[in-house]
Amino acid sequence: MTRLKEKYLTEIRPKLMKEGKYSSVMEVPQLTKITVNIGVGEATQNPKTLEAAINDLTLITGQKPYAGKAKKSISNFKLRKGVAIGCAVTLRRDLMFEFLDRLINVAIPRIRDFRGINPKSFDGRGNFNLGLREQLIFPEIDYDKIDKVRGMNVCVVTTAKTDEEACQLLAELGMPFRK
Repeated sequence: MTRLKEKYLTEIRPKLMKEGKYSSVMEVPQLTKITVNIGVGEATQNPKTLEAAINDLTLITGQKPYAGKAKKSISNFKLRKGVAIGCAVTLRRDLMFEFLDRLINVAIPRIRDFRGINPKSFDGRGNFNLGLREQLIFPEIDYDKIDKVRGMNVCVVTTAKTDEEACQLLAELGMPFRK
């Protein structure tokens, strides 16, 4: 069992149950999945950029991503239907907790000029989205081997019914929100 999952089960869940006045353990908000996504628009001209993004995402998450394909053709972007233009990974269970632990404790503190994460990035249903500008904040990525700095989107899906419950859950897990 990962360190963050053990902390959730032994400390955070009982605390949230007491504060939230939940009648059952199953009502307490918990993490469902984490989706990490990299969009590679240049893949229409150079397919090797997509391979590099897939390799980076594999190193970061520890799971092989799938290539996302264009749903329709857009002539202004020189994009055809069915061409791979991004990659994504869905993490669940222990891999999810392990990735979130590394994100909170290792990667986020390495962001330049970091002043905290914006707590307004919730979607109204208890899900949290975080945009990262570069993949270099993860220690698994070797600076000398990357061809281009790419951003990524991290989406944390919870069972919380409101944004306040999800914010409290993520704050207890250690997410450094801005005051």
